[in-house]
Amino acid sequence: MAVNSSTVLSVRAATGAPDNSALALPGGHFLDLLGTAEATNRWLSRHGLAPEDAGVREMSATQLRSLRERLRSLFAAHVAGLPALPAALAAVNGALGRAPTAALLYWDEKTGPYRAAPCPTNEVLDRALAALAANAADLLTGADAGRLTACDSAPCNRYLLRHGRRHWCSTRCGDRARAARAYARRIRPTTD
Repeated sequence: MAVNSSTVLSVRAATGAPDNSALALPGGHFLDLLGTAEATNRWLSRHGLAPEDAGVREMSATQLRSLRERLRSLFAAHVAGLPALPAALAAVNGALGRAPTAALLYWDEKTGPYRAAPCPTNEVLDRALAALAANAADLLTGADAGRLTACDSAPCNRYLLRHGRRHWCSTRCGDRARAARAYARRIRPTTD
């Protein structure tokens, strides 16, 4: 299961969804799924964090990218067994406090009482940031925290929850690492 920048931004690392939003690709290429306001809006919508017509602006995309980098910092510190940067903790805690956690009580004349979390347009980003921060905090403090690790395939920058002997976030990364090892064995000089 890959942990997302999307948990990084990861929404829920334990389920492997959503995908990482900043991808280091072979050949020195980089893909940022939050690189523009339009791309950020699509990403949020695809992961159930905002309606399709949320109208995310560049300032909001910048806030989301900033949280992603803070989450990456926390994951890296956890994997390396180092203390977390105070700024990363402050960013996550700030995001956690941006949206109410309890659904409000409403009453429908036909069906009766129900609970829902209203999300006015001006709160879409706050709720998305809070959801992402909460999922990352749950991962780092939950039973699966010890399974969090970085993908062993260069240049991949993803995190995953180790399952068995798995060292890679995807089949593609595993294939790339195995091919690199095979190539290194083939070109290794033989000793007489």
